[in-house]
Amino acid sequence: MKLRVSAVQYHLEKINSFEDFAAQVTHYVRTANEYDSEFVLFPEFFTTQLLSITGNTVGLVDELPNYTDQYIELFRGLAQETGMHIIGGTHVTKKEGKLYNTAHLFYPDGRVAEQAKLHMTPTEKKDWNITPGESIQIFETDKGKIALLTCYDMEFPEIVRMVRGMGADVIFAPSCTDDLHGFNRVRYTCHARTIENQVYVVTTGTVGALRNVDFMRANYGQAAVITPNDIPFPKNGILMEGEFNHDMIITADLDLSLLYKVREEGSVTTWTDRRLDLYPDLSK
Repeated sequence: MKLRVSAVQYHLEKINSFEDFAAQVTHYVRTANEYDSEFVLFPEFFTTQLLSITGNTVGLVDELPNYTDQYIELFRGLAQETGMHIIGGTHVTKKEGKLYNTAHLFYPDGRVAEQAKLHMTPTEKKDWNITPGESIQIFETDKGKIALLTCYDMEFPEIVRMVRGMGADVIFAPSCTDDLHGFNRVRYTCHARTIENQVYVVTTGTVGALRNVDFMRANYGQAAVITPNDIPFPKNGILMEGEFNHDMIITADLDLSLLYKVREEGSVTTWTDRRLDLYPDLSK
């Protein structure tokens, strides 16, 4: 089984209307479609661009849920138009009075699935009052099973063990980091998770700046398609990556049969060789 994936290094800049946002999103989606991609990934918190519409300094994200219906309509329509699976980055949603940082998967047939971010950074907790998600799931597609784990989630190996045990072969990890320290935390742990679990990770981040939105004034991002470190894959575990902080899309082909092969007879078989007599099996 093979699948083609694209990841968007989304450029944040001030806009004047939702229509401006829709035009930028549509540009990226149609570009990925021209590359015959089957999955396209947007970054975490990229919809904070909608907060720049007012022109006033904005410190909170609690206005973002007001755009949820328009956001879903836009991405659902684009998924149906192109026949792609679109991971619409994350968008702040509101349920029962609580804010969640929610990743959305838009299927080509119009279905919409959600996965709330599970681990909150200090900014998300203290400044934006976002509530962590309470459950984890994987998503069935016609190209196999995938998981959506957002940014900081990738720094916790336990949760990746869980989705791998549930059958995920590809993890889509939308991210948003403001400097090289934060970027490297996420990037290095994505590499670790591919080695530990023998899965692919597709990740991307925001670039550019929102000068009137607090905590989104600086963005440091690079998209990458990351593989296990074994002979069938690139020696550095990077199948494809973008240029730091550029407005661009990357595209790569994932061969799931290579994952299955290295799990059985790779140079190392990290999943099989877990010492479950010494520590808990977190995959169940």
